[in-house]
Amino acid sequence: MENLKQFLVALSAAAAAGIVSIIFVLIWVLNYKEGFAWDGGLAEFNWHPVLIVIGFIFFQGIAIIVYRLPWTWQCSKLMMKFIHAGLHLLAFILAVIAMVAVFDFHNAAKIPNMYSLHSWLGLTALILFCLQLVLGVGIYLIPVTPASWRAVFMPLHVYGGLLLFTSVIAVALMGITEKLIFGLSNPKYKDSPPEAIFVNVLGVLLVVFGALILWIATRTSWKRPSDQVLHTLHTIGEGEDSSKVGPVMSQLSDGTDAAPFGDVRRRSSNKLDDQAN
Repeated sequence: MENLKQFLVALSAAAAAGIVSIIFVLIWVLNYKEGFAWDGGLAEFNWHPVLIVIGFIFFQGIAIIVYRLPWTWQCSKLMMKFIHAGLHLLAFILAVIAMVAVFDFHNAAKIPNMYSLHSWLGLTALILFCLQLVLGVGIYLIPVTPASWRAVFMPLHVYGGLLLFTSVIAVALMGITEKLIFGLSNPKYKDSPPEAIFVNVLGVLLVVFGALILWIATRTSWKRPSDQVLHTLHTIGEGEDSSKVGPVMSQLSDGTDAAPFGDVRRRSSNKLDDQAN
């Protein structure tokens, strides 16, 4: 991988920001709120922010960059597709449970549903995420899908994934701000009590995590090479002088000598989605 040290720094920082965000949201609901329950009370609502941060943000972010982890490049592309889809499915399941928790709490407390911009955008993001997941599985995991469909849909799939990830973080920031405004009365949110400052830091951590994930996902030099390229590099490293591996990868990364492999990739429908990874 080109600039491996930079990649590892960015990956470590993203992982740290994501894990600390999860710790912060857990401390928020356990220390400042009523903890967890499933009884229609405030403790049931607390599942909502926790599952959104863990599933809809952290797991979705990891799913986006999973192809870029160089130690997974020895795995088959099909296996990585299943891991990518599995992480997204897990994120979706946790997000659905989070939505059920908040609707159940609202109904028990006689609070109207779907009246805020946060709720509108949140439900829209969940529906679009479900659509993205279904189309992704149908197009890229079902062998009979025409290769031309995969090629046409790939830019939309990549753009849609990044847009949804960014939107979910934005909606989460709206939600935690809304919760602080409605939930803090004495002292109020505007008086900056410890809980408000703590949760504001959580929001900053979510933004940092999202920014780092987007940076890793959009660096073309950190893309997973095609399976044909990986096989060729493995052959060079095993059967010939391993010092040739570096020059070959350098040539492939700038595209100057990559035409033969590009031809092979175009002839194989299973390689059409390499450009996204």
